[in-house]
Amino acid sequence: MESDTCGTRSHNDWLGRKLLRRASMKDKTVAILESRKGDHIASLVRKYGGTPFLAPALSEIPDVDPAHIHELIHGWNSTPPEIFIFQTGVGTRELFAATDSLGLTGALLRLLDAAQVIVRGPKPATVLRSRKVRIDRAASDPFTTHEVLAEMHETPLRGKRIVVQRYGETNRELQAALESEGAEVIEIVTYRWALPEDTAPLQRLIDALGRDEIDLVAFTSASQASNLFAVAQYHGKETSLKQSLVRTLVASIGPVCSNALRKLAVRVDIEAHPPKLGPFIDAINAALSDPQRNGARDAPHVR
Repeated sequence: MESDTCGTRSHNDWLGRKLLRRASMKDKTVAILESRKGDHIASLVRKYGGTPFLAPALSEIPDVDPAHIHELIHGWNSTPPEIFIFQTGVGTRELFAATDSLGLTGALLRLLDAAQVIVRGPKPATVLRSRKVRIDRAASDPFTTHEVLAEMHETPLRGKRIVVQRYGETNRELQAALESEGAEVIEIVTYRWALPEDTAPLQRLIDALGRDEIDLVAFTSASQASNLFAVAQYHGKETSLKQSLVRTLVASIGPVCSNALRKLAVRVDIEAHPPKLGPFIDAINAALSDPQRNGARDAPHVR
């Protein structure tokens, strides 16, 4: 009988923990700056009892120049690159869409087959594998520029031509590191990041933060942080925004995003490990269900 009692207690404890996790966002307002997956993140916040505050901070603008891609690929027939680096799934997909429309995908695949192919993370790897591209090196978790360079540490780069698929903006850290080793870097641009046409939701978020109506701000890219501060600066509210974020929990998807926030003098309370959406939501859940952490959000933080 004792074992039955222990089993029931154990099941009740498990059920209680599960219900606590599901309700950990109850009565909490979570600001979401993500654009492409914003609705999906909002649905997860609602699932756990929270109230999402959508304020898209980033717009992905197609920036493919078919004539330039045509020129590059034809030029590579005589001087082929030795290394290709793919940084994002979106950019890799856009590149192949462009070569499909130009009838140059076969030529690109032959170039990739003859070169060393490096990926920054699982998303570009998935796109490349769908095209049956061999992947020679893959950056390890947390899939940042540091890990890409670590994979290339023992590869002689002097005199090498390296093609880098750009992600929204130039990866200056990667470019500088490759060029310092004597490589020639060639960027392929497929899309760029910009402020959304409608910045009113960001303005409303800045005002809501000032009124302490937001419990947590969720950043899923470094550019979101830059754009939020750009809007605040334009409206003369940058100082107010910084003060508001001191009183609010700040969640970051990963180390690249965290570094950008710290450069803006923003404290990072939560960082996903690994930098993926599932662990990100779990980390936010855990933080919002921690009474000590929630109680501390209104107190001054020592930087």
